[in-house]
Amino acid sequence: MRKNWPAWTGYATAIWSFGYGVLGLYLSFGGAGYPFAPVPDDRATASILEGTPYRVVAPVMATIGLAGAVLSLVMTRTRPRGRLLQTVAAVLAVGLALVIPDYTLIAVVALAPALVVFAFTGVPGPQGGVGDILYWHRVNLIILFVGGVLWAATAIAYHRRSRDLCVSCGRGAAEHAWTRPEAALRWGKWAVTVAVVANLPYEFTRIAWYFGWPVGISDDFHRMMADTPGMLEMGLGLAVLGLGGGVLTHGLVHRWGEVYPRWIWFKAGRRVPPLLAILPASVVAVVLIPAGLMNAQAPLDGDNWATNAPGVLWTVWGAALGAATYAYYLRRRATCRRCGRGTAPPALVELNRSVSSPA
Repeated sequence: MRKNWPAWTGYATAIWSFGYGVLGLYLSFGGAGYPFAPVPDDRATASILEGTPYRVVAPVMATIGLAGAVLSLVMTRTRPRGRLLQTVAAVLAVGLALVIPDYTLIAVVALAPALVVFAFTGVPGPQGGVGDILYWHRVNLIILFVGGVLWAATAIAYHRRSRDLCVSCGRGAAEHAWTRPEAALRWGKWAVTVAVVANLPYEFTRIAWYFGWPVGISDDFHRMMADTPGMLEMGLGLAVLGLGGGVLTHGLVHRWGEVYPRWIWFKAGRRVPPLLAILPASVVAVVLIPAGLMNAQAPLDGDNWATNAPGVLWTVWGAALGAATYAYYLRRRATCRRCGRGTAPPALVELNRSVSSPA
C-alpha cells in the first residue's frame, strides 16, 4: 500500500467526495442530521460552520462533493496539465483538514486510550456512553479531516507527476540541497526548538493553575475551576502530555530517534522503524493547527487572556512539528522501491557496521 498510495488515495478521495456529496444532496432537500445545525451548548463545536443554515451550506456540500469526486478521478487517471487542479485540491485539503475542524481532533488523539477503555467499561460521570462524547457534530469534523488528508495526498501525487518526480518518494533527477540529510538535520533542529518552545506558555499556565497560581486569569475564574471536579487536573494532564511530547520531539534530531538507546534494554542498538516516529508526529502536527486556529477565533479577555492565548501558539507548534517530522523523514528515507533513487541513511550505515555496540 505504501508503494501504490498515489493511486489508491486518489480513488479513496473520489469515494469520500462522492459520499459526502450525496449527504449534502440529501440535506439540501431537508434531510435530517445536518451536522452544523444549532445544538445545545454542551454539544456545540467550535467549527467555523457551526450554526450555519443548511439551505446555504448543504448545496455547497453537494456541489463540492460530487464535483470533487470527478476531479479526483481526473487527477488520478489523466496526465497532469498546469497548476489549476492541484491548487483546487490543495485548497480543499487545507479547508477540510485545518480550517473547518476545531479542537475535537486533538482531543480525540489525546484521549484515544481513555476512549478505548470507556468503550468497554463505560464512561465515568454524567455521560451515558461514548456516544455522548463522539456525537454526530464531532464525528462529522473527524470525517471532514479524513477527507482533507485524502485531498492532500491526491494533490501531492498530482504535483509530483506534473514535475516528473517519483510519485512514491518525491525524488527527481536532481536532488535539492535542502533535502540532503546533513541540511535536513540543520533546519530540523531549528524546527524542533520552535515546536518545543511554542507550547511552553500553555504548559506553564496549566501547571501554575494546578498549584494555586492564577497566571493570566482572574481569582474568581481560578476559584471556579478549582471548584469544578477534574478541571485543574485535566489542564495539568494536558500540560504533562505536552512536556512528554516535547521530549519525544527531540528524538527527531537525535540518534536515539534512529537507534534504540541502551536504557530500552530489550531493543538496545536496534534500528527504530521510521514510521514509528513519522506517523504519530505527523498526526499530532496536523491536528494541532485547527485547534490553534479555533483559539485564535476566541475572544481574548483582558483578565482571562491565558485561557485561549497560549493555545493560539498551537498553530506554530503544529507547523514546526510538521517541519521537524519532514526533516526526520528526509534523513531516514532509504532507497525507493519504485524509482531506485536514494541510498541508506548515514546513521543506518554506521549501525550496520557496528551493530554489536548498543547505543
